[in-house]
Amino acid sequence: MGRTLRNIWRLSRIAWILARWDTLFLFKSWGFVPPIMFLANLVPRKRGLGEPGQRLAGALQVLGPSFVKLGQGLSTRKDLVGTALAAELSELQDNLPSFSAEEARATIESEFGVPLDSLYQSFTDEPVASASIAQVHFAVTTSGNPVAVKVRRPSVENAFDRDLEFLYWLTELAERAMPYWRRLHLVDMIDAFAQSVAVEIDLRLEASAASELRQNFAADLGFRVPAVDWERTSRRVLTMEWVEGISIDEWQALIDAGHDLHVVLEKMARAFFLQVFRDGFFHADLHPGNLMVDGEGDIIALDFGIMGRLDAETRRYLAEMLFAFLTGGYEQVADIHYEAGYVPRHTPKAPFVQSLRAFGESILSKPSKDLSIAHLLAGLFQTLATFEMRVPPELLLLQKAMFMAEGLTNRLTPDQNMWAVIRPLMEDWAKDNLGTEARVQNALTEMLEASVRLPRLLARADLALERMERSMSAEPVGFRPRIGRPRAPSALHLISSFASELLPGLSTGIKQVSMLHILLALIVCLLASLLIVQFL
Repeated sequence: MGRTLRNIWRLSRIAWILARWDTLFLFKSWGFVPPIMFLANLVPRKRGLGEPGQRLAGALQVLGPSFVKLGQGLSTRKDLVGTALAAELSELQDNLPSFSAEEARATIESEFGVPLDSLYQSFTDEPVASASIAQVHFAVTTSGNPVAVKVRRPSVENAFDRDLEFLYWLTELAERAMPYWRRLHLVDMIDAFAQSVAVEIDLRLEASAASELRQNFAADLGFRVPAVDWERTSRRVLTMEWVEGISIDEWQALIDAGHDLHVVLEKMARAFFLQVFRDGFFHADLHPGNLMVDGEGDIIALDFGIMGRLDAETRRYLAEMLFAFLTGGYEQVADIHYEAGYVPRHTPKAPFVQSLRAFGESILSKPSKDLSIAHLLAGLFQTLATFEMRVPPELLLLQKAMFMAEGLTNRLTPDQNMWAVIRPLMEDWAKDNLGTEARVQNALTEMLEASVRLPRLLARADLALERMERSMSAEPVGFRPRIGRPRAPSALHLISSFASELLPGLSTGIKQVSMLHILLALIVCLLASLLIVQFL
């Protein structure tokens, strides 16, 4: 009862604030709370609030960090809110009101337990950027290196906890009022949001993500990630290499600086492709405040609090599905979903294929420069929801990242589509990962990896049999063991030792699988099978 009353008050306060800032134009379709919206319409409006996007941005700032992140997402979706509103909401990306320098300094000293001047010889009180979770200050370390110091906002963790509790309650309310919303799996979306918030709040995890992404692109040109200063990084403070550049959405400034916007697009598109398909680890918060272009024309990424991961199997599914869609193979798209387990086998195929064709044709019939893979994924996920099938959260995060990337590139070069740049890269990747040879290679590699684990399993079995033997050592009177039968632990030990010596060398850096490798793996498996049969 207390939770319900608390969240009803929270919902009423949200409606009040939205009404005061004259932003209810976005929420007229919320049919499940008409009494609250009716009362909110009676609230006196603030004056001199400016354009609709400015009013909405102001209201979201008052409501808290979760709502600011909602506004940041909407700022990249001009297809949903329109160009003007998206541009006005872009102020939420890194221009939020800052907290005091005294609080920032106190946080740093509390985290490291030393005076600030023992970490930085200079620290600029005025932040260079201020976002929903933290703000950034320029500083110079005691060793003379210019750095960006990201300091978490005070009490932001408690604010997110309150927001998440409210969102879960609101989702339950919505699903009870409108049962057909359950197929959207809103709780799963909030779970994914809660997980991403947990990562963003602990700045050590963000530092780890930045370090991993930097390592992935160590040998690639055109994309940079600042280095992490681990000595000056903690849960609430992140120190990174200072970088300078022009925001990627300031296209006129980029042109004035001598950059070719089409080259910038190619570098960004290539970096996005490599993150998703080559590495399976991608930046999932690609709003303009997190991407810059340096003097050499390289893309610099910032803010690594929201990252996504795709395992090799999911990447293969994604590539196969996209190629099938782009060639109009809707039955193949359906088969891929059945094989991947996203669609239950008992689901009728014909209606599923018909639904795929319905939204696929509407997207693929557009000119190539207007092709949107993000919209294609959105249509696919809506179709899966219609058939009450769950969409993996990592693919929802990828869809969000694609919407952001497409929005950026469309503003950067309206005459060129990022997927025109990515398609040749995907085709080359597909040859190495989706062809017959690649499938055989993957199957053999998985078999060898399984065989490498076999020695450990046999060793565990050996230990278990020894324990059983000790527990049976108190033999009954008159018991005579069978003569001539080999003891199971000894045989297991021989196979385990043999495989331990042989297989680790085969599993390291396998580029090509020879017949000898296959035969040796099969020998180990055969010996294990014979042993099991012998002692059953």
